[in-house]
Amino acid sequence: MININRVVLVAALAVSASNAWAVDAGDAVAGKAVFSHTCQNCHSVEIGVNKVGPSLWNVVGRQAASIPDFSYSDAMKANKSAWTASSLDAYLADPRGDLHGVKMYFKGLPAAKDRADVVAYLQTLK
Repeated sequence: MININRVVLVAALAVSASNAWAVDAGDAVAGKAVFSHTCQNCHSVEIGVNKVGPSLWNVVGRQAASIPDFSYSDAMKANKSAWTASSLDAYLADPRGDLHGVKMYFKGLPAAKDRADVVAYLQTLK
């Protein structure tokens, strides 16, 4: 037998969580602008086009250090996780602090809004 109170509670929590994500979700258009003046000197968003850093095409959901023709640091190769919105946010906040030994010399994006916007933009690259 279904407990209606439990169903209502679960539904309310799901709506609350999705609303919280919507509030914290970034703006992909603003993220493209941040990416253009902060990231594109070193990263391409084209398939198979690597620069100083690897292509970021389809990076969200992709396993770290998985572009075969890019020379990753040992620290990045040891990272066996897939890039999620939250892991990208942590990495973009402080790349060298998040993964010690990476080659990326970028100091990071200190503003949470900029990071959320860039991640929202990266999520569109599919």
